[in-house]
Amino acid sequence: MGPILFSRRRMMLTAAAAGAALAVPGIAPAQDRIDRQALVTRHNPVLRQADPHAPLMLGNGNIGFTADITGLQTFTEPYSKIAPLLTEAQWAWHSFPNPDGHTVRDTQVEIAVGGHTRRYGYIKDWADAANNPAVAWIRENPHRFSLGRLALDLRARDGSPARFEDIRDTQQTLDLWTGTLTSRFVYDGVPVKVVTRVLPGQDTIMAELSSALLAQGRLGVAVRFPGVSKTLNPDPSDWSNPGAHSTTALSRKAGELRLRRQVDATTYHAAIGAPGASIEENGPHAYRVATKAATLSVMLQFSEQAGPALPTPAAGAVAVARHWTGYWSQGGMVDFSGSTDPRAAELERRVILSQYLMAVNAAGSFAPQEEGLFSNSWNGKSHLEMHPWHAAHFALWGRPQLLERSLGWYVGFLPKARARAQEQGIQGAWWPKMIGPDGVDSPSKVSPFIMWQQPHPIYMSELLWRAGGGARVLKAYGELVEETANLLASFPRIDEASGKLRLGPPIIPVQENFAPLGTFDPAFEVAYYRWGIETAQAWRERAGKPRRADWDALLAKWPALPQKDGLYLPVRSAPDFWDQAAGSCRANAIDERCQNRDHMSFLMPLGWLPGRDVDRATMRATFDRMKRDWDLRQTWGWDYPMMAMTAARLGAPQEAVDSLFFDARNNQFGRSGMTPRVHLDAHAAHFVPTATGAGAQAGAGPDGPGYQRAAETYFPSNGGLLLAVALMAGGWDGQTGNAPGFPKTGWKVKVEGILPSL
Repeated sequence: MGPILFSRRRMMLTAAAAGAALAVPGIAPAQDRIDRQALVTRHNPVLRQADPHAPLMLGNGNIGFTADITGLQTFTEPYSKIAPLLTEAQWAWHSFPNPDGHTVRDTQVEIAVGGHTRRYGYIKDWADAANNPAVAWIRENPHRFSLGRLALDLRARDGSPARFEDIRDTQQTLDLWTGTLTSRFVYDGVPVKVVTRVLPGQDTIMAELSSALLAQGRLGVAVRFPGVSKTLNPDPSDWSNPGAHSTTALSRKAGELRLRRQVDATTYHAAIGAPGASIEENGPHAYRVATKAATLSVMLQFSEQAGPALPTPAAGAVAVARHWTGYWSQGGMVDFSGSTDPRAAELERRVILSQYLMAVNAAGSFAPQEEGLFSNSWNGKSHLEMHPWHAAHFALWGRPQLLERSLGWYVGFLPKARARAQEQGIQGAWWPKMIGPDGVDSPSKVSPFIMWQQPHPIYMSELLWRAGGGARVLKAYGELVEETANLLASFPRIDEASGKLRLGPPIIPVQENFAPLGTFDPAFEVAYYRWGIETAQAWRERAGKPRRADWDALLAKWPALPQKDGLYLPVRSAPDFWDQAAGSCRANAIDERCQNRDHMSFLMPLGWLPGRDVDRATMRATFDRMKRDWDLRQTWGWDYPMMAMTAARLGAPQEAVDSLFFDARNNQFGRSGMTPRVHLDAHAAHFVPTATGAGAQAGAGPDGPGYQRAAETYFPSNGGLLLAVALMAGGWDGQTGNAPGFPKTGWKVKVEGILPSL
């Protein structure tokens, strides 16, 4: 079934309905349990031709391998230029040389804050970045790069390389239940079968080829290693300068070759394993694997240091199947079969594919980048404000260990986070925005002032505790929670003119189109900081410690959510926001002065958060006004699940479902389950600043005139969907009943193993 989308008009006409909620689901009798294998496999992606926008992915959370229609990385030409065939790992980072010695301080400017002068890596526009080489260097380094390419070496009868147009009868199936990609095609009248897997316990790609072309010497496997291109986005691979990097053979034995790779100061290891086959050098940084047998098994391993022993192909296949079967057999699951709403099967498909994609791209040891391991944007750096949109769902879906993998980075970075807070004249731990694993914040128009990522470590730690972590989680993350709350409590200041406590300036809210030096009291941050401090107090009590009196005193004078005329405001500093949005900007925020676009984060205090500060009638009116006046063309993939969570908590399950299917360019779930990142021409330059390498434009694409596609995938969409469906199916604190976020009519929702949301 193709995507089913619903428009603004449908949302506006949807009547609100009250919803009950769900307690933690128990273990159902065997006859009532979800047939998980049937549920998962009915959504296996099947391709009969190359999809230019959705090559399929394999991976284990720390390494991702993007395959073409042949099952490897053989033909790039059928794919859009923002769908490169990469092999990226969470640990694989490179930096260009820095002969001029650029430092973070070189990117900073002095700004007066609270009667003091502080230094921020702030640029007013992208021209500043182009004029300051230090800004460009710090933004670009370190960056993710592609480790290597595993492709078919397919030859015509005259020995020339096969052309893609000569490939016939392509068929490709990703078996989600076993993590196995099977690709079939015919070349020169001869069938070829390729089975591809990625091992769970080591970063190794496995391929098994079957074809009579092997014995004819016309089919083998090519392994090639690129350098790193100055153009880092979306494809950081440089195939044109072989002298700029080195590949050194370390050891060789029958069917195995171990290599060390060096690109500038970055080193990593690779191993090629092919039992019973030959492995021969085939040019600079290139190797060919061949056999005269009917089948050829090849393994390509990557590692930071010398890698572990390669398994046998049979043992590897068993390990992959066991891993994925275990993933699907444990944790949460939702089955919509039996529903009469025509959207149910499509939502089920999106949920299953999102669970797969997030296990591949968001379950590693470091916060993912927005495009995961598929391609680069913003030089492959992670955006910490997006971390829970990628990974928080794991805790709600009964897989908290996958969230915990990346949460440990914050604990290790805590000393540097404290130092950064001290530089800003406040207490606690300051969490940066756009970073590599070194945690150095990238200078930009937004990074130094965006602050909604600050409570995230508390949010994710709380989800781990709620998932059953108990005393172990309190001990492991107690200091992280405390120091994060220290920053939340010391960030607000008393405004001298009004005598009131304020958040900012400077601050940039979730909705990033507000000027940092004049903005204060963004609605979501007001609610989220309060929630973070209150939750940290609860952590102290759970650990047997007394409440902090200074925190309680601060909470007693905490600002209320900003509102005017019965509507919540995005920020208190823009009291006329809704008046402007109802005028010439209404649903058409093209003019730069129109701010009714981007993330409608004033909804998040009731949705993402449980709504302690929220008046339901005011939020209901605000939700309705947002649907009428917001330029919903200029929203992002996680805005739709954000809207759904608010609608669900307002007791409007029909609107919650409609929000998940809102008709927008950024809410398209393709065959692989990925969603694109698309921008209106009018504002695309903000998000595709070519001078600083944030991304590459796709040119004329599938989104129609007036739009630019900046990326083929944007994984916060998938993680956000899983957060919303967890809330809608699993309920939230204080609720009883089954699947409160879904309508009672048209939906049959079977739920297993999903924990209640906050």
